[in-house]
Amino acid sequence: MNKIKEYLKKIKANYLKINPIVRETIETIVFVVVMVIIIRFFIGEIRWIPSASMRPTLIEGDRIIVERFSRFYKPPKRGDIMVFYPPFETIKNTPWKVFSRLTGFFCKDVAYIKRVIGVPGDKFEIKTNKEGKSTIYINGKPLNEPYIMSEYYAKPCTKDMLCGPLIIPEHKYLMMGDNRGNSYDSRWWGLLPEDRFIGRAVFLFWPLNRIKTF
Repeated sequence: MNKIKEYLKKIKANYLKINPIVRETIETIVFVVVMVIIIRFFIGEIRWIPSASMRPTLIEGDRIIVERFSRFYKPPKRGDIMVFYPPFETIKNTPWKVFSRLTGFFCKDVAYIKRVIGVPGDKFEIKTNKEGKSTIYINGKPLNEPYIMSEYYAKPCTKDMLCGPLIIPEHKYLMMGDNRGNSYDSRWWGLLPEDRFIGRAVFLFWPLNRIKTF
């Protein structure tokens, strides 16, 4: 313990010898990085929409605010628009990867944005009629979805897709894009573990003519 104290004293003494201007610059940079980490991890962050999978709710180029604080006290609910790391993407936890993820600097981790359709305990099923109109059933009742692009999906359910009927287990969620004909979602890659969530989309602030809350 004494050795550690002596080592820390030496570090402090050497640090105080640094030119005051350089020292102030270092302290400013450290402060900014720490504040960025606190804001991104505990409060929220800005994201942009790269694809058409959430049309018409979100379109390519939209800028949104994603809040992160609610995940500490409540789980996502059906209808929430969530940003998450898809289950098939490996998230590395090397020191640099963790730093880039916390700050957003040079972060290349792939994140998706979809809507929560099924929550733990739900019985989920997609039914398609003879005309090709698809309807999601939750707990035996058709789900009201005024937000979707079309009720006519580009691809009907096949054996290799997750279309139910199934009971969603604990800590898992069913995610789908509002543009069902152009969305790579839970139908293909399965249920999403809750620990893959990043945050909830709450506000679209750019472009100005599309400002809205979710």
